[in-house]
Amino acid sequence: MRAVTDLDDAGPEDTADAERGDREVLLEVDDLETHFPITKGFLRREVGRVRAVDGVSFRVRRGETFGLVGESGSGKTTTALSTLRLEEPTGGEIRFDSESVTELSGAALRSFRRRAQLIVQDPNDAFNPRLTVGEAVAEPLALHGMDDAARRRAIVADLLERVGLSADDADRYPHEFSGGEKQRIAIARALVLNPDLIVADEPTSALDGRVQSDVLALLDEIRREFDVAILFISHDIDVVRQFCDRLAVMYLGEIVERGPTEKVLASPAHPYTRVLLGSVPSLDPADRELVRPLTDAVPEPSDPPSGCRFHPRCPEVIPPAGLDLEPDIWEAIAAFRFSVHTGELPPAVDVSRGRTDRSAIDEETVRDAFGLPTTISDAHAARAVDDAVEAIASGDLEGASDRLADAFPTVCERDSPDDGDACERQVRCHRYDSTLEAEPRSSAGRFDVEPDPTG
Repeated sequence: MRAVTDLDDAGPEDTADAERGDREVLLEVDDLETHFPITKGFLRREVGRVRAVDGVSFRVRRGETFGLVGESGSGKTTTALSTLRLEEPTGGEIRFDSESVTELSGAALRSFRRRAQLIVQDPNDAFNPRLTVGEAVAEPLALHGMDDAARRRAIVADLLERVGLSADDADRYPHEFSGGEKQRIAIARALVLNPDLIVADEPTSALDGRVQSDVLALLDEIRREFDVAILFISHDIDVVRQFCDRLAVMYLGEIVERGPTEKVLASPAHPYTRVLLGSVPSLDPADRELVRPLTDAVPEPSDPPSGCRFHPRCPEVIPPAGLDLEPDIWEAIAAFRFSVHTGELPPAVDVSRGRTDRSAIDEETVRDAFGLPTTISDAHAARAVDDAVEAIASGDLEGASDRLADAFPTVCERDSPDDGDACERQVRCHRYDSTLEAEPRSSAGRFDVEPDPTG
């Protein structure tokens, strides 16, 4: 993952970040992998693997909030559960307070889980409806050996009041509370063992905006009062912006960018981060750049693309060396290439779904459907596009895909971006790979000069 900041010219905000960075690291995750086998037949023979988490690394310091953000299916929740060993990792290393968690078992694993607690996404699924709130919150105390019922009740009463409820609420049942109140109860239960780390998996996604703000404010107050670190999982960029000190952006089981929240969101370096930010609804469309993915088809974790996993959807995919095209022309051709490769066809040419008749498809229809220009200045590119358009018009989708792949190779598809050296602000993208500087670049302007993601 390539470093993209220069820390020598630090301003006041950088100094504050550095002071937080001096705090002791509590949780270390290195090259974490969690793969799920795909089996087939009576003998359950393994025929593939879902790479839900595939080489994730990050650090969480004491008393800080670290966010994992990304689309649904990016691997955020599996990363969180694997960190707590609620899902068993298939590779990598997890260290908590400098002690390896990966091989813990028995009493040692229970001791770790006492210090690392989980808040689940839906508070309605967090409680046994047959237990009172007091019994549910006190249950971890009993499981970890506290036999004194009076002491357990006193601890529960104190915690309920700390999270903004009443001690008398201990005798009520979960169905008697609103969603926001149930999430407060879930927070109380997570705190009952005095943990050092809370893993909060989308803790506000089931709540309305006002209640979200209340719950986030409560979590922040608890973090400050008890010096608890929080690993915060969310798909909501605005929530992460409000709550997290640092963040990592996940896509298809990998971290593609990480760094201080304010810096990453103010000047996103990875194209996927820009796509995420561009998808956030806004009352003022002028306040952010709208960045759309090249294609809409999200690959399956069981069959991730080669090279950079985002490349079939990346609006800034690097063109082949020596290609002489304007940026908008290259983007149209790249979208054409990867749409054909993934089978993501416009309705006007999608005969596989019965949307149109084969006899109605000619070369002009194909060009119009994919938004391809009639004139392409680069002769090599023009011939390849003409051949692919003709193949699609004749029904040879595979031939069109092969022709486009041969004509428009890209380093983004060929090689996986390097992780690079450890640094606070990093991005996993070939556009920041200094080893590619000797390779001729296209005249498509955005690739001629490396952008400055520090703003």
